[in-house]
Amino acid sequence: MSEEPEILVTNDDGIDAPGIRALAEGLDDVGNVTVVAPTTDKSATGRAMSREVTVEEHELGYAIDGTPTDCVVAGLEALGPYPDVVVAGVNEGANLGMYVLGRSGTVSAAVEAAFFGVPAIASSLFLTEADFGEPTEPSDYEAAVEATTYLVEHALDAGVFEHADYLNVNAPHPGADASGEMVVTRPSHGYDMTADRDGGTITLHDRMWDRMDEGDIPDPPGTDRRAVVDGHVSVSPLTAPHTTEHHEALDALAETYD
Repeated sequence: MSEEPEILVTNDDGIDAPGIRALAEGLDDVGNVTVVAPTTDKSATGRAMSREVTVEEHELGYAIDGTPTDCVVAGLEALGPYPDVVVAGVNEGANLGMYVLGRSGTVSAAVEAAFFGVPAIASSLFLTEADFGEPTEPSDYEAAVEATTYLVEHALDAGVFEHADYLNVNAPHPGADASGEMVVTRPSHGYDMTADRDGGTITLHDRMWDRMDEGDIPDPPGTDRRAVVDGHVSVSPLTAPHTTEHHEALDALAETYD
């Protein structure tokens, strides 16, 4: 790409989160950045979409009273300029494993862009369970920002998005013994959710976070979670459209349906 790319930046932690500020400032060195992000925290909203949202100007760009998906659609169709790439993040907390791909607002923003045919990157920072609830600073996101900026600067011209619709990037914990290495991964299949009832309340708990903290994870080399726990930057090249496969058993059922 001969000219600097137009970059649409969004997130799901809200426009005032330190991760998006760090990302916008880092990407400003390689392209023209437009920030369109939720007014407040919209984590784990998936691809939820609103019918109508309000927009306000913000020092970083535009604040949308809606979901990350709303922000992508608004940024592409109403606020412009039309981007060469959409970048979501940096999320406060990792987005690892197949099961989070439809749950994460950060990843869902990238998926929404992909359905528009726009290359996208979801960027997240791994934090331990003990770190959640503790305030982070823009400097904590340095590794994630550096990796994401590198990919924005080089992936478009390298033809990466001729084969992938979006990239899911996860950087290791800022206090970890990180290798500085970027590895290409696939989403882990590991899943460990529990639910406990106490009277009228049911508590849902993702035990994979506990296992990551303990270093006891079932993921083999080549998976995103294994890479991040080992201190690497994980990059998973993914496609957005749901695929359909031929199933003879279902064909037979359809044929006998009366």
